[in-house]
Amino acid sequence: MAKSKIQHQLGYSLLTLFKHYGTEEQCVKALFNWKWPTGFICPECSSQSYCTLKSRKIYQCNRCHHQTSLTTNTIFEHSKLPLTIWFLSVHLIVQSKVGISALSLKRQIGVSYNTAWRVKQKIMQVMKERDDKRQLSSIVQVDDVYYGDERHGGKRGRGSDNKLPFIAAVSTNSEGHPQYMNFNVVKGFRLTEVARWAKTHLSKGSTVVSGGLACFSAVKDAECEHFSIVTGGGPKSVTKQQFIWVNTMIVNVKNAITGTYHSINPRHLPRYLAEYCYRFNRRFSLEDMLPRFMYVALRTPPMPQKYLSMAELYG
Repeated sequence: MAKSKIQHQLGYSLLTLFKHYGTEEQCVKALFNWKWPTGFICPECSSQSYCTLKSRKIYQCNRCHHQTSLTTNTIFEHSKLPLTIWFLSVHLIVQSKVGISALSLKRQIGVSYNTAWRVKQKIMQVMKERDDKRQLSSIVQVDDVYYGDERHGGKRGRGSDNKLPFIAAVSTNSEGHPQYMNFNVVKGFRLTEVARWAKTHLSKGSTVVSGGLACFSAVKDAECEHFSIVTGGGPKSVTKQQFIWVNTMIVNVKNAITGTYHSINPRHLPRYLAEYCYRFNRRFSLEDMLPRFMYVALRTPPMPQKYLSMAELYG
């Protein structure tokens, strides 16, 4: 049986990471090239003439004297961690097969748990913001999912107060192969909520295949074609060919979360779901994941501690 070229690609090893980004100087040079691909550009006057202050890691415009740094207005702003630690953290998270907890990250990069948690949350925030801009197209398999366990003595089933609803969607090509996926927490499975989700995450003209839940007909508001298939209950309902990939992704993500994390604060669930989507959507070239991530991270606004805890729940 032939091996999957995607699953068995060489990837990007730790040895290669240390070879390319093992020193602070290498990291600074790489960030400079990713932030200013055509050379330094002053954010105030657009001048390309600059000088570097030796006392601080600051770039000063020769025309307007505006001062900026590599991490100004980026997800790395205000961080006191060496760039080598950031590069290592990004590598460990984007190259992981099933995810890495903040506790495990803490042990591997040599920082406190709180610092590791903030690093991981910021990295996942970049992933979420980036993939929220991608719209699924072609044939899209959609399903309704709940995350969480029922509270003892509380409501059971879909009405449980401890269960968080989210929409799982996987786009496939004409040959039925999975291309991209998107998991987004929603307020509930209602027509208005599904319509809002569809307008944000689906391309016009897409064909959406869903289960029998009536609210999914709202994807038509996003100018998508909709086909509803009643799957029924029980184990056989998840084996239908029309939903094989979305059900596979749901199982994989739930198993990965359960095996990696002791618990997840519901407010942060969107980031954790985005983490798995981000890696899956870029699985075709593992060696490019770090440069692609850093390019986006340098264009992602800062996320201070108070905003990490107050992040928008619904995407």
